[in-house]
Amino acid sequence: MADLNSLDVLIQALRRLPGVGVKSASRMAFHLLQHDRPGALALSRALQVAADQMRHCERCHTFTQADICATCLDPRRDASKLCVVETPADQSALERTGAYHGLYFVLMGKLSPLDGIGPKDIGLKGLFDRACDGTVQEVILATNFTAEGEATAHVISEGLKSRGLRLTRLARGVPVGSELEYVDLGTIAHALLDRR
Repeated sequence: MADLNSLDVLIQALRRLPGVGVKSASRMAFHLLQHDRPGALALSRALQVAADQMRHCERCHTFTQADICATCLDPRRDASKLCVVETPADQSALERTGAYHGLYFVLMGKLSPLDGIGPKDIGLKGLFDRACDGTVQEVILATNFTAEGEATAHVISEGLKSRGLRLTRLARGVPVGSELEYVDLGTIAHALLDRR
């Protein structure tokens, strides 16, 4: 019975991952235990090390093992541009494009009054201090295009617009390779409004 309990604990732990339900968690657990015990042990060690050693960068709040992350320390980055994102995953997505060479501020969330998440919970004071440090000239609002992301971008914009900074928002539009008849109307409307 103890083995079954350990398996249940593993399945429940895997269910903590986003988008993983009981079936997916069970498949992962059985795969690791049946076919990849070394992989299971490596995963366990990697999770333990990451949980023990990762912390937030003192400047941008992304995950790092040092006090200040490599991106913030990189002298090749354009310190006059500050891109505001909700999560480290969003930052990673922007980095993978290779199109942005400025610095970041990671909110580690978004405003969500219904969930009790306000400006203090996502560190807006730290963002405002960082944006007004005398080096930053442009703040790029790259929050997600959800109701909460839009509200977060609006609050940030209102808080910074009187401080002499250029405020920009990521453009929205029709995805490359898509056909208009299959794109939702909201996306098409924003693409028309944001055209250049």
